Amino acid sequence: MNREQISALAHADHPIAAPLDDDAVHALVEHAVPREDARILDLGCGRAEWLLRALTAHPQLRAEGVDVSAPALAAARAAAERLGVADRLTLHEADAAAFTAPHAFDLVLCVGSTHAFGGPTATLAAARRHLAPGGRVLIGDGFWERPPTAEAAEVLGDLDDLTGLVHRITTDGWTPVHGHISTRRELDAYEWAWTGTLSTWALDHPDHPDSPQALAAATTHRDEWLGAYRDSFGFLTLVLRPTAGA
Repeated sequence: MNREQISALAHADHPIAAPLDDDAVHALVEHAVPREDARILDLGCGRAEWLLRALTAHPQLRAEGVDVSAPALAAARAAAERLGVADRLTLHEADAAAFTAPHAFDLVLCVGSTHAFGGPTATLAAARRHLAPGGRVLIGDGFWERPPTAEAAEVLGDLDDLTGLVHRITTDGWTPVHGHISTRRELDAYEWAWTGTLSTWALDHPDHPDSPQALAAATTHRDEWLGAYRDSFGFLTLVLRPTAGA
């Protein structure tokens, strides 16, 4: 069982692969979509949950998603068919960092996938290449809510604090026009869903050859969350517009 398969199982009950609840996702989409007939792009879309929700809420919207995971894209296509939005959704199996399109987009999303580009600044540079004049970007990334322990930093890597993350983004030529800082409830709900869903699958399939690995992955993740970064990790999602003159 590879990381992609583990992630797919772990996110089965929390398809927004980030610590955001349904109300927060809805509010962010409504602030991010600039007009009813917009064209939007998700870089690192996974199962395209953000796009599916936007398409369902806005019947004139057109959307495209990019991801390297063929199974995730297959799941997205099946969900789009069930929801009746497949004719307005185009999915590309490709590296999001190298993706090109013949047209620009009114909204570019990347929530929880900035690692694919090397961090938020590089992600925003990629988003800018796809952005139409007057367009917006929806980006979500982690930050240190308080100084991390050495163990937390080892698990999650080099993150800014909240002020530093916002400063990094604004000095790069972007202006936040809406934002959401995930609550403790959202953060905990996400982690319990991740570890609990994966553990449940392992316990429900005791004879499956991947069951021990799945249970071990859930246990390791839970231990790292509770023991290393729960008290220091935060998550910020922003709706951005290019700063005039930047």
